[in-house]
Amino acid sequence: MTPARTSRLDRGRAALGPALQLIHTGQAPTRAKLTTRLGVTRATAGAVAAELEALGLITVDQHPVAGAGAQGRPSHRLHLDEKGPVVLAAQVHSDGFRAALVGLGGRIEATAPGRVTVESDPAQVLGELVEAGAALLRETGRRCVGAGLAVPSSVAEPEGTALNPLHVAWPAGAPVRQIFTDQLAARDIHFGGRSAHAANDINLAALAEHRHGAGRGARDLLVVGTGHRGVGGALVLDGRLHTGSSGLAMEVGHLTVDPDGRPCHCGSRGCLDVETDPLAFLQAAGRPAAPEANLLSVSRDLIHQEYDSDPEVREAVRRLIDRLGLGLAGLVNILNPDRVVLTALFRELVLTDEERLRAVVAERSLWGRSGQVDVVPSELEFNSLVGAGELAWQPVLDDPLGTLVE
Repeated sequence: MTPARTSRLDRGRAALGPALQLIHTGQAPTRAKLTTRLGVTRATAGAVAAELEALGLITVDQHPVAGAGAQGRPSHRLHLDEKGPVVLAAQVHSDGFRAALVGLGGRIEATAPGRVTVESDPAQVLGELVEAGAALLRETGRRCVGAGLAVPSSVAEPEGTALNPLHVAWPAGAPVRQIFTDQLAARDIHFGGRSAHAANDINLAALAEHRHGAGRGARDLLVVGTGHRGVGGALVLDGRLHTGSSGLAMEVGHLTVDPDGRPCHCGSRGCLDVETDPLAFLQAAGRPAAPEANLLSVSRDLIHQEYDSDPEVREAVRRLIDRLGLGLAGLVNILNPDRVVLTALFRELVLTDEERLRAVVAERSLWGRSGQVDVVPSELEFNSLVGAGELAWQPVLDDPLGTLVE
């Protein structure tokens, strides 16, 4: 082998991770785009694409095609391999759990919902969840190259412990990542000796929306949402999830939006956590509280079915929008994001009365007043689950050759 050839090969291997990341996020649909985005020669880009194809991650069209209105040489299209490896993604929330197999590109290839009741023993819940995922792997015959778990709690790093699982009956400090890893090993699900991953569900929702959903193209992305109880937030800065020094950043639910409001479990009053979640919405609408497992679905149904006909529901929506807008304005003033994505119940609020929410944020924030901040609804149905998949895929995205060739 000549020195020039060896040098090209070395450069190509160093570019495998960045190349896969570009293809994975839809930024390099062709070999020409890959060449441009990587800043390499066509020959190097071709070698990189061939290596990723040999690893079973992508496929390359054999016959180059010119796009409509394109000039110059036609380019080979790059596709994620639909039969390639997957990761096991899992999510636990107050109304149960869900397991899924997630491919590159954030594609959910198969999914299985689990029980409605979440037991107080995390090992039991995670064992059932992993068994559901193992069944999906057996049914599909796909190779598993990682596993990620989304939980409704802050997850401390590097320990991987759930510090405040407030809306599931787990003990504070439960070592969820280690339990998840042990349950995978007990079912003979291994991926090169690497451990599983675990993180907060809203953080993972933000990661998924940034790469594959409503946050694509944003440099500094703020995601805020409420599921069944409480409010969570996450921040993606320059393409990377910001988790703080120990994984506990962005507890936005404890911003005060009504000093005379409801008492919060944090010790304050009128926090977003208790003023804008589904329980607060149902109370504002004069409806009885649903079981915690149904709070989100009941609230969504109420907005969809009775917003136009029931003045109490309309007033409850306005009340939550005003409270949420105050909280978002404060976050926008502090963080200066270029986009805000709202998920879960907040997604319904922005879809129902976008103009009112934008007006509150603009009126109460410097950057919002300038019109430079987009406030948009989330796009992904299972964004926390897709984000758990992203967490599991990250080692492969960083080093495809090192992680997949054992």
